Amino acid sequence: MTEYILPFLFFFVALIYSSVGLGGGSSYTAIMAIFGTSYQTIPTTSLTMNLVVTFIGMINYWRNGYGRIDLIVPFLIMSIPMVYLGGILELPEKIFQILLLITLFLVAIRIYVLNDLKFSFQLSGIQKWIFIFGLGAVLGFVAGTVGIGGGIYLVPLIIMFGLGSGKEAAAAGSMFIWVNSLVGLIARSQVFSFDTKIILPLSGAVFIGGIVGSYFGAVRFKTKTIQKIMGAVIIIAIVFLIRKFL
Repeated sequence: MTEYILPFLFFFVALIYSSVGLGGGSSYTAIMAIFGTSYQTIPTTSLTMNLVVTFIGMINYWRNGYGRIDLIVPFLIMSIPMVYLGGILELPEKIFQILLLITLFLVAIRIYVLNDLKFSFQLSGIQKWIFIFGLGAVLGFVAGTVGIGGGIYLVPLIIMFGLGSGKEAAAAGSMFIWVNSLVGLIARSQVFSFDTKIILPLSGAVFIGGIVGSYFGAVRFKTKTIQKIMGAVIIIAIVFLIRKFL
């Protein structure tokens, strides 16, 4: 039954998230956790889905002139080695579950607590580079270990700290997710085997969902509504993971 339900759910997630230029890694990861997917399979599958879905949005943003190399490259300088490090780590299942639980909890806070806050900061000099390199390193490590690309954090933080406009942040976020997902997959391929029976049908589902969402979704879905719907899925996954520790 799971092999039929997961493609449908992943199609839905890709359709929704691609309409606003996000990958949906946190939701893919949450859904697989709920359905009891192997902890070694979750990051690889989630990174593959990110790679497929964000490619469409990345091309669109950069083709329309919103991409800025000077904005995205500093984040990638630290994220690439850290995502590789996270990808080759062979974590015990309990450690992986703790990291996943913490990551999903932070995503839920981002969606339900920080989403409506309106404030900004201006960084200058050394503060700017500490922030960029530090954030890139943390998000890269998270991508490699649990499969969440980090765009849900990166995009609002770029705007909040005055590093770019909304469109520029979205363009940077899509490339950040795509590059990290690619590096993460390369790293994990050296340590773990890929479960093609799971990945191939899910890749097809998110590819179709991504195309449909990119074409129709922009005028049908509101970003805040989408995030809160997917936030509910993440909360269910958090409850499921907590029960495993009880």
